[in-house]
Amino acid sequence: MKPILSTIFTLFVLASQLNAQTLTPPDITLQTFNSSLNVPVGIYNCGDSRLFVVEQNQADIEILDINGTYVGKFLDLSSVVLFGGERGLLGLAFHPQYSTNGYFYVNYTNNSGNTVVARYQVSADPNVADPNSAQILLTITQPYSNHNGGNIAFGPDGYLYVGMGDGGSGGDPENRSQNPLTLLGKMLRIDVDNGNPYAIPPSNPYFGQTDTLPEIWGLGLRNPWKFSFDTQTGDLWIGDVGQNVWEEIDFEPAGSPGGANWGWRCYEGNVTYNSAGCQPASFYDFPVKVHNHSEGFCSITGGEVYRGAAYPALDGIYFYADYCDGDIMTLTPDGLGGYVGNNLYASGGSVVAFGHDVNGEMYVVKNSGQIYKMVDTCPFYPSISSNGDGSIGADVGTSYWWFKDDVIINGENSADFTPTSSGVYYARISNGTCTRQTNAISWIVQGGIGGCTYSSAVNFNADAEVDDGTCVFDNSCTCPGDLDNSGVITVTDLIAFLGLFGSTCE
Repeated sequence: MKPILSTIFTLFVLASQLNAQTLTPPDITLQTFNSSLNVPVGIYNCGDSRLFVVEQNQADIEILDINGTYVGKFLDLSSVVLFGGERGLLGLAFHPQYSTNGYFYVNYTNNSGNTVVARYQVSADPNVADPNSAQILLTITQPYSNHNGGNIAFGPDGYLYVGMGDGGSGGDPENRSQNPLTLLGKMLRIDVDNGNPYAIPPSNPYFGQTDTLPEIWGLGLRNPWKFSFDTQTGDLWIGDVGQNVWEEIDFEPAGSPGGANWGWRCYEGNVTYNSAGCQPASFYDFPVKVHNHSEGFCSITGGEVYRGAAYPALDGIYFYADYCDGDIMTLTPDGLGGYVGNNLYASGGSVVAFGHDVNGEMYVVKNSGQIYKMVDTCPFYPSISSNGDGSIGADVGTSYWWFKDDVIINGENSADFTPTSSGVYYARISNGTCTRQTNAISWIVQGGIGGCTYSSAVNFNADAEVDDGTCVFDNSCTCPGDLDNSGVITVTDLIAFLGLFGSTCE
């Protein structure tokens, strides 16, 4: 019987380890936020609790409060906007110093069918813009009615980025995306705080050159309908709408010098489309994710990286969708330079935009008239902290697994754990519905400090009689002796002590 019991115990331990390794993947649902809109194509915040909705065909900007209740009309541009198909009022961006200067920027199709980027200013009433404050920054001729792009956004550098489609038709017949002397099919970057009506940032990749327009930040886009910056890292994510087969997500890390070429029309996604006059493949910057139309895709909707506080399990995840497929999908870095993708939620199609409020909580926009708020279906976010007696305590859960330096500690399955060696500790905890990982604590075990602990609450001295995590060295504290365990107290021990505690101990 003993071998059988031993085998059962071994299987139990292995099963526990496997369970501990299996974190519940993020899971979301969408809650209706407002369903009384016309053709919304974007939702934005200006740094306060209000949300601003861009209506494509009504050509106006409307305000909702944090509960989704209609507040009023912020700006009506219907007299200057041509709508229909891919035309209309398409983009909005608030100046980084909007709270003090009141400036905001819009992207629309004018009555001649061309793209306009213009600046407006709020009036004395914070819920009403001044319709007479318009200053046109850019007017870009559109040869066809489709592929207008439309998204604009301020980057972490304070410059305004403008996503331009290739001018339309199909297949970019005039090869505008690869033409450095047209703004179509490009990502533009301009300085709206200098110049008249704007200046070229000196750090733009083609600044001062004559063979490429200086506004160009990147080339080779087909129709970057939606792009966004990670509000924490500054990384740029672009959803570039494909032709007939491939949809793509492009990525540019923060700090890039610009000058990327995302390949269209030489490539659609990762696949050759029209190689006439193209460079070798190594010349181009390929997408981090592609989707084939055989999956039910037809038009990618670039999204955002979640950086809200309400759902920590979603932090750092990029969310996006497709207009036809409708599923909410994610990309998460795999730690090896690639990404792990998941399909989280079947929304039913018509997703045209993602946005976030002042708290970083995410919203999904459908041009069928609805806006939804994204929520985590299992909002369980356990944490660990010092108990003050030399042990670490975890939040209430039903099952616990402890890790040191990313390795599971066999047999430690209680809510409290006492470290016996220095390392980085965390736990994975289940509440019976999902398993989440806690914060990590750097724990130092160091003998020879007689009755005192480190001043940091996360550290523990195994030789101390009491560890409340608050002991601070002062004149009543005896300095430690042989910290390096060399058998001799030397200046090396003193240097080590000063490095850890400073000079507050006499």
